[in-house]
Amino acid sequence: MSSRIYLSSPHMGTLERGFVDDAFASNWIAPLGPHVDAFQEEFARCVGAPHALALSSGTAALHLALQLVGVGPGDDVLVSTLTFSASVNPIRYLGASPVFIDSERTSWNMDPALLEEELAMRARLGRLPRAVVVVHLYGQSADLDPLMATCDRYGVPVVEDAAEALGSTYKGRAPGTVGRVGIYSFNGNKILTTSGGGMLVSADGELVQHALKLATQARDTAPHYQHSEIGYNYRMSNVLAAIGRGQLHVLEDRVAARRANHAFYAEAFRDLPGIQFMPEAPWGRHTRWLTTLTIDPEAFGADREAVRTALERENIEARPVWKPMHLQPVFANFERRRGSVAEDLFRHGLCLPSGSNLTRRELERVVEAVQAVPRKQGLRTAG
Repeated sequence: MSSRIYLSSPHMGTLERGFVDDAFASNWIAPLGPHVDAFQEEFARCVGAPHALALSSGTAALHLALQLVGVGPGDDVLVSTLTFSASVNPIRYLGASPVFIDSERTSWNMDPALLEEELAMRARLGRLPRAVVVVHLYGQSADLDPLMATCDRYGVPVVEDAAEALGSTYKGRAPGTVGRVGIYSFNGNKILTTSGGGMLVSADGELVQHALKLATQARDTAPHYQHSEIGYNYRMSNVLAAIGRGQLHVLEDRVAARRANHAFYAEAFRDLPGIQFMPEAPWGRHTRWLTTLTIDPEAFGADREAVRTALERENIEARPVWKPMHLQPVFANFERRRGSVAEDLFRHGLCLPSGSNLTRRELERVVEAVQAVPRKQGLRTAG
């Protein structure tokens, strides 16, 4: 059996170890520390945000962001349905209810026209949501201008979930920096990883300071331990921040490598019928964090699941596109506005290995395995 090819494995550079050794040498191991401070400053400059706060995960960042824009028990929060559950779980942590909005096909992200319909209907009923969570999928920004214009018109704050979109652009800006608050993830499979961690960014310095307080068990300013709010242990370790600083230095290299992976696949599959890649929307750069495509089973000769299982037999990890949140058992009873586009993308969509450390031979193995599927499928059908 050939060695396993992973969907998106961590890719360490040469600087991370030096920063980590410095953290150990200085004995700054616990949460907070000079590398946390430096990572926040460097990250803020990288994305063009006035303020940044390093946290233990992207989920923690989203939880704080929602709380700080006022989400609480009984509220509604509009959110993309085509996403991972971590985009929705913090809404439930706060006792609020998600309302799922379908995708558009240009970017696979939240459909601005459907958001407009939902907010107009809710304004007529006097049921405006407390917030809108816009998710930027697979390394591509949602169409932020119409989304923001609609939310501004109704006075609804936007929280951007840019967990998958570090390094992408929207009309020259970084997604995550346009709404009231943005969040990023540094999970092990992300384009930049600290093994686990996240970042909250905002132009609102007071909001970020409040987030820092809440992330530090909401300790009041006092010589003794005093608390006037419920807080959380969401701080980032100085060691993980040291890793993040090293990773940040090679972000552009990692983006270039993932875009090169996509270009390799696109050329290799150019003449294969029934395969369409996730488009690159005209408003910005798609990092191709994951190379994602859809498979028309009639044209291709096999469906998405046949391709995925064939890859697995070759020890190659591939995954379906996110199963829409409105189809998840835990969220089945919540409201939604349409969902057919997200359902179709899930039914036919597949994510291919996309790590920035893939070798050419590994990419060739993936291509060969995909190309062999229709032939093998036909032989099984004939037999």
